[in-house]
Amino acid sequence: MKALAIDTSLTRITIAAKNDDNTAYVTLDIGMHQSEKLVPTIEYVLQTVGLETKDLDYSVLCKGPGSFTGLRLAFSALKAIEMAHGVPVYGVGTLECYSYAYKNILEPVICAVDAKKNRFYLRVSSNGQVCVEDGDFEIADIKTKLEELGVDVFFVCGSDAKLFIERIKDEMKDVKFISLDGKPNETENLFAMAEEMIENKKPALEDFEGPVYIRASEAEENLNK
Repeated sequence: MKALAIDTSLTRITIAAKNDDNTAYVTLDIGMHQSEKLVPTIEYVLQTVGLETKDLDYSVLCKGPGSFTGLRLAFSALKAIEMAHGVPVYGVGTLECYSYAYKNILEPVICAVDAKKNRFYLRVSSNGQVCVEDGDFEIADIKTKLEELGVDVFFVCGSDAKLFIERIKDEMKDVKFISLDGKPNETENLFAMAEEMIENKKPALEDFEGPVYIRASEAEENLNK
């Protein structure tokens, strides 16, 4: 299939294009300048695999949780392509995407992303079932939820797996947390998950659907004070 995948959930963003068996990826970790580079990079990865936006069968993005600005950038870019060429946009939860490669691991899988303010976006799954729904948690709340599962070994993935283990290990000394070194390419997961959705005839994003934030923005928090 011919497709475009974008993950702008984090400060490090990845854009990928595939033309059947040919794939090109670009990862940008350049701070505030990423917004300036997103559209030129989309054009670059498409050109690299011999595609134009009108050729795409679908596009897919991580829909959140994650960076407020980053998520809006991805939605805006792919919705523009959808409006111009009728290319359906598929959305995958960020934590579900980051967990995808480890779905057959025997231990329960924790996916952790640093949400700042000493909190984590977190999801726990086991044997294809979600044990802890995506949420924005403090370490104390995470400890309580993990203890309720009654498990003594967890596999931890996600962009901030190492940081999460550092923060939780002293709180749960009788529990073992394991993770892999290195970072996978999440856009590979996005392609695979979107094509499963297409095969299972699951709908693409509706026009009204936007990012999943979980946490209120600072502006919203100030309004509620």
